[in-house]
Amino acid sequence: MKPFASLLMAALLAVPALSAFAAETAAHAPAPAAAAPATAKPDLAQGSAKFTAVCAACHGADGNSGIPANPKLAQQHPEYLVKQLQEFKAGKRASPVMQGFAAQLSDEEMKNVAYWAGSQMAKAGFAKDKDLVALGERIYRGGLADRQMAACAGCHSPNGAGVPSQYPRLSGQHADYVAAQLTAFRDGGRKNSLPMAQVAAKLNDREIKAVADYIAGLR
Repeated sequence: MKPFASLLMAALLAVPALSAFAAETAAHAPAPAAAAPATAKPDLAQGSAKFTAVCAACHGADGNSGIPANPKLAQQHPEYLVKQLQEFKAGKRASPVMQGFAAQLSDEEMKNVAYWAGSQMAKAGFAKDKDLVALGERIYRGGLADRQMAACAGCHSPNGAGVPSQYPRLSGQHADYVAAQLTAFRDGGRKNSLPMAQVAAKLNDREIKAVADYIAGLR
C-alpha cells in the first residue's frame, strides 16, 4: 500500500504544476486569427460619378459607345472590366490613352466603375456586310476544323453573352473594335490573353472582318 500511497501523493502534487504550465502556455499562445472582413459591395453611385468624369466622353454616358473604334461597356461582365483596367494601369495591355485614364483609378474605383457599367443595358448592334455575315456565323458557331480552331461560341456563348468572370460579353459590340482587337491579338499588339492570340493567329483579314461583323449583330 505504501508504494500506491506514494504514487497517489505524487500525482496530487503534480496537478497544480500542470495547471500552472497550461495557464502559462495559454498566455503565450497566439491569439485566434480575426475573421477576414467581408468584401465591400461596389458603390454604384460613386461608380456612376467616376464613369461620367473619366469614361463617358469615349464610351458614352450609359456605356453604349457611339464611336465604332471604342468598345461598348454597358452590360459587360464587371470582373472582365476590372481585369482590363488593372492590366491597362500596369502596362500589361498596351494603350497609352487607356493607361493614362486607368492610372487615375484605385482598385476600389475600378470595381465601382465596372459594376456600374455592367448594370447598364447594352444597346443592340447589327451586322453591315451581308456578303460576309454567313462566313462570320460559320466561324463563330463552328470554328475552322481544318486549322483546329474552336468555335467562338464555345467560350463566348452562342448569343455572345459570354461567361461571367471568365469570358467577356461580345453581343452587339462594334465590328470595328472587335476587328481591331482580333488583329492586335494576331499580330502581337495585344498580349494579355494567350488563348485569344492563339485563336486569332488562325484567322486572315477577311475572316476577322466577317467574325467581327457577325458579332455586331448578335443578340
